[in-house]
Amino acid sequence: MAEKKAERTVTIDGQEYNLDQLSEKAQKQLVNLRITDEEIQRLNHQLAIAQTARFAYANALKQEIQGAGEAAAAH
Repeated sequence: MAEKKAERTVTIDGQEYNLDQLSEKAQKQLVNLRITDEEIQRLNHQLAIAQTARFAYANALKQEIQGAGEAAAAH
């Protein structure tokens, strides 16, 4: 029984394309697009880390200010 080779495709703007039929230039642009998508995902993760740190620093500052205000009121 012969096995059918799975076609590799990509969908762009709702249109499906067979990767083997794309020009070399189009395939390179697809690689560039995938690399860019990966970089955007990496940067979004970095942004989430920075936002979490900022939130923690803001809370620490708020607690420090409140603590300093309470200490000054006690004197």
